[in-house]
Amino acid sequence: MYHRGKRWLVEVPRASWLAPADRPQPQPPGPRTRRDWAVDAVGFLLAATLGALFLSPALHDGAVPLSRAQIVVDISCGLLACASLWWRRRWPLGIALTCLALGALSISATPAEWLALASLAVHRSVRPVLLAAVLWFPSALIFAAYSPTTDPLSVVLTTTPLMLSAVAWGMYVRARRQLLLTLRERALRAEAEQSLQAEAARMAERTRIAREMHDVLAHRISLMALHAGALEVQPDQSPEVRETAELIRVTARQALEELRSVIGLLRSPSAEDTPSAAPQPTLSDIPRLVEETRRAGAKIELEMLVEHPGSAPSTLGRDAYRIVQESLTNIGKHARGTAGRVRVTGAENRGLHVSVRNRLPVHPNAGPALPGSGAGLLGLQERVALAGGNLVHGPDGSGDFVVDADLPW
Repeated sequence: MYHRGKRWLVEVPRASWLAPADRPQPQPPGPRTRRDWAVDAVGFLLAATLGALFLSPALHDGAVPLSRAQIVVDISCGLLACASLWWRRRWPLGIALTCLALGALSISATPAEWLALASLAVHRSVRPVLLAAVLWFPSALIFAAYSPTTDPLSVVLTTTPLMLSAVAWGMYVRARRQLLLTLRERALRAEAEQSLQAEAARMAERTRIAREMHDVLAHRISLMALHAGALEVQPDQSPEVRETAELIRVTARQALEELRSVIGLLRSPSAEDTPSAAPQPTLSDIPRLVEETRRAGAKIELEMLVEHPGSAPSTLGRDAYRIVQESLTNIGKHARGTAGRVRVTGAENRGLHVSVRNRLPVHPNAGPALPGSGAGLLGLQERVALAGGNLVHGPDGSGDFVVDADLPW
């Protein structure tokens, strides 16, 4: 259409006031619903009641009465036409033609003909409806010639407007249904497009985060590993310094491997379903983690009482490892120099209990504090909750800070 000299392209849905001929109305799947039963019962009663009202004047017309045989035929055909409406959804064209044939011998079948034509217009395209509407006129003329109570002109003038009204009403219902179907399809398509756009935006954000992590963290960690390696090969260094430099280098290398795994997870949309290239920690790696922390100068005791730790699921081992790792990191940040204890107990079908405790520091740590986001324990709570477990952390009455986690196994 045009508006103030500007041309606007408007997409008109196919389901307009006139339903297209090549798009039939879909049949309702499955058995009849309660609504279908109610509508069919009302349609049968309406057709039968109106048919009786149409036949009543002919029965009381003393000038040109119907014979007994004609009355029987009229009532029989009317009841058959009303009963055939029960299958109007499955075979709308066949039921409409059947009612037209019965209506040629019965005035009481006329309301059933209208309902059949209206149902045909609802469930089929324009061409079958036009065919049935054209066949209406021969049926009406045959009835006028058969019945002594009327003439062809009266039949056509009286019943044709009602027949056209029934057809128009059925076409309106069909067009409205198709319009609603089109709008529903558009809404679903718009929702799908919105979901795709949100996924694309989320993927772009994940890619940006991965790029920033690679450009900043990977560079800094690589420099740390490089400096630690250079310090390790200095000939004039003491064995303690070389051991510390080696520990820093190995730790930086492990951090780079885990960072690459996280970056790959952020970059790939299906990385959650693919195994990571970096080896994932298990329950058996907890002693190694504690030993590395000891080599860094921390005083950590370990009590590992797990039956068959190698048979633990990978997700369970990874969760337990991350709980101990985060707890030891917090000890190094906030309680440096205090003694800690790690206790891991459990067995299959009995669950896994992870406990990390340390004495609360009496004096603040000397030297610069390590940076932290404050989200480590929150992340542990989310991890344990996703695993179906329970995590409790905080100071207890004995002056220790405790992290207790119970994981299902």
